[in-house]
Amino acid sequence: MFLSKLDSLGNALKLIDENQKVMDTEIIPLVEAHKRVLAEDIIAYHNSPPFDKSAMDGFALKGENTFGASQSNPKTLKIVDAIGAGDFCDKTINEGEAIVIATGAPVPEGADAVLMKEYTTTDGDELTIYSQVTPGENVSPKAEDIEKGNQILSKNTFIRYQEMGLIASAGYANVEVYKKPKIKLIITGNELVEPTKEEMDKAKIINSNQYTIKAMIEDAGATVSISHAGDTFEEVRDEVLKASEEYDVIMTTGGTAISKGDVVLDVVDDLGEILFHGVAIRPGKPIGAGIINGKMIFTFSGQPVAAMTQFDIFARKYLFKMQGRDLNWHVVKREAKLKIPSQLGRTDYIRAFSDDDYARHILNRGSGIIRSMVEANSYIIIDENDEGYQKGDIVDVVFFDSLLW
Repeated sequence: MFLSKLDSLGNALKLIDENQKVMDTEIIPLVEAHKRVLAEDIIAYHNSPPFDKSAMDGFALKGENTFGASQSNPKTLKIVDAIGAGDFCDKTINEGEAIVIATGAPVPEGADAVLMKEYTTTDGDELTIYSQVTPGENVSPKAEDIEKGNQILSKNTFIRYQEMGLIASAGYANVEVYKKPKIKLIITGNELVEPTKEEMDKAKIINSNQYTIKAMIEDAGATVSISHAGDTFEEVRDEVLKASEEYDVIMTTGGTAISKGDVVLDVVDDLGEILFHGVAIRPGKPIGAGIINGKMIFTFSGQPVAAMTQFDIFARKYLFKMQGRDLNWHVVKREAKLKIPSQLGRTDYIRAFSDDDYARHILNRGSGIIRSMVEANSYIIIDENDEGYQKGDIVDVVFFDSLLW
């Protein structure tokens, strides 16, 4: 399928968004839910804490019984019991009494404060205190963190370790989450070989894309299986058709140049619908996308840097949204260290190394120079309506780390 007219970036992204799919859900053990996305609201089954609990090791007592106590004016109380964490005391504290209490233990009836052990001495059941506490001090009140019946997390929340603790405290051993998309990555090219330390045959190239794109797919929360196909229409067609029946998304590398002779887009056209082929960006102009058997297929360049950039621009957000999570590029402003040329009508994603103040683009930045991505930590984005930037201009920067799952 030969297309010569480049699509605009905005229109290509719109076509992808119009064909967005969302995964079904599944219920999994909470212990496996880290970095998944909630597919349900979390309503608390319990108060947390479920009772007024001690926030310190010390003595539960009435705060007013400590008023005026100091190093020069100690006061004396009577110890009537002791409570460890996980234990409960049914005694009620009266005037002039105290109970030994551990961190996390329920504060007994009649007590309204906990005095830290460091401010006391004991002699048998006699407690001498050298400091005062106000009512409520060193006590975590019932439902301070979570109140039973309240919604504490919303559907589509990304589950970090913090959320896991909150969900557990609310009483959930299992949670409903979006399924991980299963991605088929098809590497095309007769010239590709596996990594080797041996001398390679002429015209052969080590297949690096299978490693970079696989890792990027996993960094977008999905799972991936890899296969290979030669540069024949039949081989590519067989792999793509099978993938469209077994996987949620298909991705290919190679065979997408905007010229006659490359087969991947011919296969997409034969089996389904091409959404676009060729977008006014650099690097990555020959990006394509289509629909086969209701499944999205992204066709990336065989050039490693172009393929990585194409994934970031077009596929990463699609995978996020499949799992109920949006991705909006976090653009920050930096001062350009060098002049950056561009041209009207094309959006440039310039590899750069940026810090808190400046952005310096990588000078050796051909579409096949993998080292340029290693030396970079960000993109400088030059809009299609700009002709580049001068040294000292303020530029738009997106850090690679801000795109991770």
